[in-house]
Amino acid sequence: MRSAKPRMCTIILICISLPMVSAHGGGRDFDNAKPNQVPNGWRCGVTGKGHPKWIVVRDDTAPSRPNVLSRSGYGTFPWCVFPAASPWDGYVEGKFKPVSERINQAGVWRFKSGDQYYVARANGLENSVSVYSVQKGRRKTIRYVDAPVPRNEWNTLRVGFAGDRIKVRLNGKRYLALRNRNISGAGAVGVWTKADSKTLFDDFVFD
Repeated sequence: MRSAKPRMCTIILICISLPMVSAHGGGRDFDNAKPNQVPNGWRCGVTGKGHPKWIVVRDDTAPSRPNVLSRSGYGTFPWCVFPAASPWDGYVEGKFKPVSERINQAGVWRFKSGDQYYVARANGLENSVSVYSVQKGRRKTIRYVDAPVPRNEWNTLRVGFAGDRIKVRLNGKRYLALRNRNISGAGAVGVWTKADSKTLFDDFVFD
């Protein structure tokens, strides 16, 4: 990791493999969710240690107002997933905004458990986009590429996945196209962060 720069934000989209029936197509903007609570139907936890906090809050800068999903507190790799959706092939997309200098944000797919899933990450600290697999609770880098991640504004991260093919776009531009067979099958989708990140999420969609 490049440590000479000041800490900035990261976002990751995650998809997690779970033994359940697939539910294709949908989205969550959190506008109808109750404030100061975990959104209905979402499950939150942490890979590793810590006690992160995920709640719905009001944010006037949200792409779709008034509510967003906020993550605060501390955890090694906090995640929050929507288990009712478990696409085998498809995409997951979310908007994210850093609200502190120490932020990691991302998305997941093919989540089997809190210790096994894929992560796509846009890192403002390093200005990069990367894909990881997490297996037995340990994160392994699959591919990494330089990419500008604007701070103090909303960004969009999108991951398309079909079989062993993975494509990652940041703010509409494709940065990664690769193949990986580490984790297969249908899985839940959600968002992911790192350490003490204070992060906002909105307009989470999947198919």
